[in-house]
Amino acid sequence: MRTGVIAKKLGMTRLFQDDGRHVPVTVLQLDGLQVIARKENDRDGYVAVQLGAGSAKAKNVAKPQRGMFGKAEVEPKAILAEFRVTEDNLLDVGAEISAEHYVAGQMVDVQGTTQGKGFAGAMKRWGFGGLRATHGVSVSHRSHGSTGNRQDPGRVFKNKKMAGHMGARTRTQQNLEIVSTDAERGLIFVKGSVPGSKGGWLLVKDSVKLKPNADAPRPAGLKQAANTNTADAAPATPATDGQEG
Repeated sequence: MRTGVIAKKLGMTRLFQDDGRHVPVTVLQLDGLQVIARKENDRDGYVAVQLGAGSAKAKNVAKPQRGMFGKAEVEPKAILAEFRVTEDNLLDVGAEISAEHYVAGQMVDVQGTTQGKGFAGAMKRWGFGGLRATHGVSVSHRSHGSTGNRQDPGRVFKNKKMAGHMGARTRTQQNLEIVSTDAERGLIFVKGSVPGSKGGWLLVKDSVKLKPNADAPRPAGLKQAANTNTADAAPATPATDGQEG
């Protein structure tokens, strides 16, 4: 079981396929996604990785969290999340995950907080048809109608569909397809819509109802260190230059 990622929802667009078809997609961005801590079985009783994403000002972070970020030698993060993993998929502290953590055609589950709609009536919240437009109905056309019973049991049953707070709930959309990724810009294109509003944070995990994708990198798709081995390669260039007659 691999780790998931924390992604920011940028909005929706469409991508054109080679055969001319267009696919509606949601654009997700990985913003400075790094491993903050790792939980091990012998010390913590379970195995997991703690990730942080985004950026936050140090003055807006609590002192214990500042110490945690300092210990991990990473910049303060705007959001933290923990993902259970198997021991062979543990990551080192400070490792940065790239968009190549997922591959095209892979199925994922996306969890987020739905858009809040405030206090909504029964017609908007549950799709009720409302009352009649005439024959005695005057000011209650959009009401939900009768809710109770007769003298027995003489009460309203629990979970009765009525007006109330709508939205702002944690919801998970399962088995969404990864259409493509852009590692350079840290973008993931997911087919269809996902919960939440633009700018909101989402948790993206491998689908729990389907078999793991064989092409997905393990333990994770990590960003390569910049300028690797360039110091050794630079002096070798003038040495090969020869001036021949």
